[in-house]
Order: sequence, then C-alpha cells, then structure tokens
Amino acid sequence: MKQVFIEDSCIGCGTCVEICPEVFELNGEVAVVKKGANLSLDKKIIEAAEACPVEAIVYEK
Repeated sequence: MKQVFIEDSCIGCGTCVEICPEVFELNGEVAVVKKGANLSLDKKIIEAAEACPVEAIVYEK
C-alpha cells in the first residue's frame, strides 16, 4: 500500500503544494497530505519530494 507523509522537519515553504496540489496542502505553517488524496500520482509526488528543501516528504510505494 502506498503511503505519503510529511516529517516534522517541514518548514511550510509550499513547494509541494505548488507541484502537487492534489495531494498536499498547507495547514498553518506546515504542509500536510490531504485526506483521501490520490496517491497514484507517483510522478508528481516524487517530484514534490525531490523538490522539498528539507527532504520532509516520505513516499513509500
């Protein structure tokens, strides 16, 4: 089962939201994975994870 989560190191820069708004959103000062997000968007999720400046996004296939 695929899982995506954001570690506590998130700085809330919003890069992941810009790249993949279908999965990520800002909640206050940090990013979160939207409830019921479409985790089949592999390429966009991986792109967001690679673009994260603090490597806070973890994606497990």
